[in-house]
Amino acid sequence: MRQIPVPDKVVDAILKLVRSARPGTGANTETDKFVAWGPGPRASQALMLAVRAKALIDGRLAPSVDDVISLAEPILKHRMALSFAARAEGEDLTHIIARLAAAVE
Repeated sequence: MRQIPVPDKVVDAILKLVRSARPGTGANTETDKFVAWGPGPRASQALMLAVRAKALIDGRLAPSVDDVISLAEPILKHRMALSFAARAEGEDLTHIIARLAAAVE
């Protein structure tokens, strides 16, 4: 599974998604406001492995950007924490990750 080739657009989508989920990088103002701490480099590695596995399970020889989007929440949710502002405004990680993933498309 680890030898399945991953298209450049999928690698770019993974990197864009994980980087946009980190506060303080200026990549996303919503993240800066609502995320106390975001995913580290291992999140990118986990997402890469997960999209490869999903492609294989689905009978495909290469993952797609849709795989990245569908696996964003289960991979990133436990690697992020909400800020006080997010809790005060009723935000949750599921919706924040969904918006970040939608921006990857």
